[in-house]
Amino acid sequence: MTSENPIVPKPMIVGRAALIVVDIQKSGFMPRPKTSRLEFMGDHIERNWRAKSVVDAARKAGIPVIFVQEAHRDSLIDFGRELDGSESIHCLESSPGTPFPIEEMEMKPDDLRITKRRYSVFYGTEMEILLKAVKAETLFFVGGFTDVCIHYSFVDAHQGDYYCRVIEDCVSGSGQAAHDAALVAMEYLQAGARRSAREVIDAFSDQAAAA
Repeated sequence: MTSENPIVPKPMIVGRAALIVVDIQKSGFMPRPKTSRLEFMGDHIERNWRAKSVVDAARKAGIPVIFVQEAHRDSLIDFGRELDGSESIHCLESSPGTPFPIEEMEMKPDDLRITKRRYSVFYGTEMEILLKAVKAETLFFVGGFTDVCIHYSFVDAHQGDYYCRVIEDCVSGSGQAAHDAALVAMEYLQAGARRSAREVIDAFSDQAAAA
């Protein structure tokens, strides 16, 4: 009779870290739009404010923060197949909820920012260039949706050989069941991927103290 080898997670931070803020935009601090087909999670605003505390901790520790915004032209020309499923029209450039949350996240003029047209933060963007510039090896993800842009970005980062961590109380899904399933799927790819805001903030603080 043989026993399986236990999975030993990697350290939370391997090499240099970067925090990726995925699609926390003005709309992330607004009630669920009445036109949405999606369930949303009832505490999504609270989760975004909690993500702000992680952003603050990263700044204090000197960890790069990259803010990502999803935006689509009002002509709808760049939606591609996004409207073939559950998604309704969203993140139009003219919509009040689409801009970066400059006041809410206390963003600075020199913050690293990326605008994307697809779900993954890597698809058709300069994300790889920025990550190489800051020499990041471990990526922490906050934002939404857990089951869409977070999950697909996590997978692309995993396939690019980054160490990936999802801060599970700082992401929100299109619904609770989808959120939960996406977290399980990400943990499947990298053991120890699921982390809490509190332990990440503490890790960032420890790193800053050791610097």
